[in-house]
Amino acid sequence: MKIFSAYLATETNTFAAAPTGRRSFEEYGLYRGDASTRAPEGSGMLLRCLRDAAEAEGNEVVESIAAFAQPSGRTIRSVYEDLRDQILADLRAAMPVQVVQLFLHGAMVAEGCDDCEGDLLARVRAIVGPQVAVGAELDLHCHFSELMRNSADAIVAFKEYPHIDGRERALELYRILIDTAQGRVRPTTAVFDCRMVGIWHTTKEPMAGFVKRMRSFEGQGGVLSVSLGHGFAWGDVADNGAKLWVVTDNDATLAARLAEQLGREFWALREATLSVPLGVEAALDRVLALDDGRPVVLADIADNAGGGAPADSTFILQAVLARGIGNAVLGPYWDLGAVQICRDAGAGAVIDLRVGGKCGPSSGTPVDLRVTVRAVLEQHSQDVFGMRWPLGPSVWVETAQGVNLMLCSVRSQAYGTDLFTGLGIALQGRRLVVVKSTQHFHAAYAPLAREVLYVNTPGAITQDFAAIPYQVRNLDYWPRVDDPWAAAVLSP
Repeated sequence: MKIFSAYLATETNTFAAAPTGRRSFEEYGLYRGDASTRAPEGSGMLLRCLRDAAEAEGNEVVESIAAFAQPSGRTIRSVYEDLRDQILADLRAAMPVQVVQLFLHGAMVAEGCDDCEGDLLARVRAIVGPQVAVGAELDLHCHFSELMRNSADAIVAFKEYPHIDGRERALELYRILIDTAQGRVRPTTAVFDCRMVGIWHTTKEPMAGFVKRMRSFEGQGGVLSVSLGHGFAWGDVADNGAKLWVVTDNDATLAARLAEQLGREFWALREATLSVPLGVEAALDRVLALDDGRPVVLADIADNAGGGAPADSTFILQAVLARGIGNAVLGPYWDLGAVQICRDAGAGAVIDLRVGGKCGPSSGTPVDLRVTVRAVLEQHSQDVFGMRWPLGPSVWVETAQGVNLMLCSVRSQAYGTDLFTGLGIALQGRRLVVVKSTQHFHAAYAPLAREVLYVNTPGAITQDFAAIPYQVRNLDYWPRVDDPWAAAVLSP
């Protein structure tokens, strides 16, 4: 059996001013047919997982491109179309195939195309026809569209946030598609629109229990897969929002009934799952009250590069300095100029350095510091759930008061602790660790933390979900309205 695969992913913040261009993809490596062998711990991780599973069963894999870009604004139209058309050209050359398995994000938006994944899947279906098994694995922060559903036999999304289950979901989808191609199952999908916009952490209850409940139905009574797409709040597209979908073996009634049942159960948890972040001063009060030898970890959620923010805001840094809190670690700060100055000065140099605050009002104002350059690493990277993602030339600087900053050249959020330790910055015994991330840091940082606190600042990614200035998305959703089923549909 011949399987065609490709990886194309970025998460688009349509409110971000900076577009996503070719260089954004090149930073993480653009591969043509060989990512699973050249970058099995990077962009090729899921392609490698699929290849290993397929070849173990005697199947052939034809691999197309692998392309990932850090979230930012809309993808340049010509860049998206070129990447899309490379996949389609490779698919035509590989025909005939029996299975197409794609690794996508689900919230990629390009100039002139609000549903890149739906567009790609529809074009794939047009090439292979109705008899080939077509499927996609999505990030759970996806905009699940009818075009996606109608173009694919099966779509599965990550269940966990942080996304620690990518390989597991890849293998789940692989088995469904192989069984479809061999005639053992006929996937049928139904979706329920939960009419909610928000952020849901699966690391704590009641979301952890809800994920277990979704999984409890899989493999029972003809249910092949259950997915909850949380949606990506900062993508202003028509399909934005939380949706739950169920894939059954040729049972549309069961799929629809279970999708609505679980979707309404999720809706019923809306108040219990609502997470209200702390203000900066309240969070630092908590830090000062919990000095017991283990760090308090603060998540700078509004300056998360993984949501399209610049990762150079200084609001928390300024508050830490103002309150004289030492023995602290903060990062990553995306600051090309500061990194270059430190590289030129070299490790051990004591210099005056202006840090952060360079990308606009949501970045705050620059901070002027007297620092010692503790370390310079020409090519740094961090662990991302078993993958290695680049940070480029990176440096560690420290103030005389014991405030340690990690500065990088490739914009990224905090994932693994080696973001810091790879530069020599110890985390054990710190009073405070501040990470620019919304939730993906949690898997690595929670085990060493005295407490994890989520902190709101005037950054680029507001978590006031009721006030996001949508122009395309229908405004009839919770928490903007209390009951979106009872309320009249509001037009933007």
